[in-house]
Amino acid sequence: MAAILIPAIIIADQILKLWVKSHMQIGEEIPIFGSWFCLHFIENAGFAFGMNFGYSAGKVILTLIRIVGMAFFLWLLPRLIRKGHRTLLIFSLTLIIAGGVGNLIDSCFYGLIFNESFYNVATLFPPEGGYAPLFYGRVVDMFYFPLVSFDWPQWMPFIGGDHFVFFNAIFNIADSAITIGITLLIIDQLIIGQRKK
Repeated sequence: MAAILIPAIIIADQILKLWVKSHMQIGEEIPIFGSWFCLHFIENAGFAFGMNFGYSAGKVILTLIRIVGMAFFLWLLPRLIRKGHRTLLIFSLTLIIAGGVGNLIDSCFYGLIFNESFYNVATLFPPEGGYAPLFYGRVVDMFYFPLVSFDWPQWMPFIGGDHFVFFNAIFNIADSAITIGITLLIIDQLIIGQRKK
């Protein structure tokens, strides 16, 4: 299962990212299902939800931490499989590894192989070179589900007149795999693991 699922998720994630990067400009949006689901192209230079981590030095440190983390999980996974650990634990780590590697590819290599996506569609392997050196690439995000959107009434204190969007996070396939994997890992450790004890 792990040997099939990890490359399948990574390939699906990279195919979609490569398509978005080579067909859309940053900020461009393509409706998929009315106003509830669309592809909205952004790039994430930092950690989850666009948070930065110490600027340029932090970017390299974050990427190196990701590499070490993925290497550890790849080392751990076959050992857990051989020891016959629970399927849910194996499945959760499989998703985390696949998602982590998917985003790591962007961080490490997209700056080298693409030019900028601002004001134009990026070119793969541009003759002038990429937009950033090794480890300084940005993660491509595109899934956007603004399920509920409205303006708060003007009379409300602090938030009156502000625009509210429920679930305004923009993410990718790799992010989804990591989120589901971590959720299943918590369920495995907190619920199933406690019942076993």
